[in-house]
Amino acid sequence: MARVAAYTEAMNEIGRGLIGLGLLLVAVGVAVLLLGRTGLPLGRLPGDLSWRGKHTTVYFPLGTSILLSVVLSLVFYILSRLHR
Repeated sequence: MARVAAYTEAMNEIGRGLIGLGLLLVAVGVAVLLLGRTGLPLGRLPGDLSWRGKHTTVYFPLGTSILLSVVLSLVFYILSRLHR
């Protein structure tokens, strides 16, 4: 009986985690859609690399990745300071 309860609790935790992850993905998707409509040059910053070959295109948004990393680091730092 204890095994069934532990299994049920574990499955409930996994379910909650998947729902949370899904909501996070939806929020990120909405944010990307809204940022695309604002006209910000994300993806076209200096440092974003692109190479076009005859049949392929390779794109690596290095500048955008660095900018997003700095902004998210600041946001999480501020949130952690407010949480204390």
